Amino acid sequence: MDIENAQGTDLGNVEVLRVVEWQGAFAPARDIVPQSGAALWKDNEEWLAPDHWEPESDRLVAALQTWVLRSGGRTVLVDTAVGNGRERPGSPQFHHWQGDFLGALARAGVRPQDVDLVVNTHIHADHVGWNTTGGEEPGGEWVPTFPNAQYLVPARDDAYFGPANGYGGGIHEDDRLTYQDSIAPIHRSGQVVLWDGTHRIDENLTLESAPGHTPGSSVLRVDAGGRRVVFAGDLLHSPVQILAPHCNSCFCLDPEQAAASRHRILARAADEHELVIPAHFGGTGAVEVRREGDAFAPGSWVPLGV
Repeated sequence: MDIENAQGTDLGNVEVLRVVEWQGAFAPARDIVPQSGAALWKDNEEWLAPDHWEPESDRLVAALQTWVLRSGGRTVLVDTAVGNGRERPGSPQFHHWQGDFLGALARAGVRPQDVDLVVNTHIHADHVGWNTTGGEEPGGEWVPTFPNAQYLVPARDDAYFGPANGYGGGIHEDDRLTYQDSIAPIHRSGQVVLWDGTHRIDENLTLESAPGHTPGSSVLRVDAGGRRVVFAGDLLHSPVQILAPHCNSCFCLDPEQAAASRHRILARAADEHELVIPAHFGGTGAVEVRREGDAFAPGSWVPLGV
């Protein structure tokens, strides 16, 4: 289903808006998190369903969404979902996708020219698609959707998925197509800022590398005089990975490194009371994490915009 409304809340000095492009049952749960056994889902059905798991079909429930932050007088987008009219033959759900994402942004009070900064947590098709528009029209050219914005792109991902490395080593055709229609045009416009390690955006926002899912996967930390938050990108595709952080998604390129990054981010969230907001969680989209001995568990689910 298409979700047309935006939800918002204040986190200290930063306003957060959630703009959902799509939400629903996505794919078989253990296709997405292969190391998770059936018992892990069934034993937690009471709280996984219906926001994160559809037991009848055994499908993971996910969301495609962008987070709009207003910080220090600037408008910041965290990831840009799928984008319309893309050639994605390896991803049937995204192939020639058509949606009203820009309309949803407009209804949230955000025009493309108002965006100051775009954060791509990593270069995957469902995180960079609305970086550009125009090429979906016959004879059209892909150009930056947000003409006044800088685009923050992890340098390691840009190197890995870029042409010098054969677009991710030529393993997936969709990687080449994604780079060519969603990353190369913002390079040509001179709007890309590459970064590595950590990158301070302003007094409230800091990017931090969390590699493994991709070489340059990153998280965005918010410390704004109120609640501390970590936008965790694709470190987590399902809450079962909080219970079993050794379980990677099927999309993680370096499983060992991804698991280590996931454990580190969860440990800090539990110890320092950070709210965790992954890229694709359904439901409220935001969760507290608590320790249970040497393990972790979801704490309270935090509704945004209520």
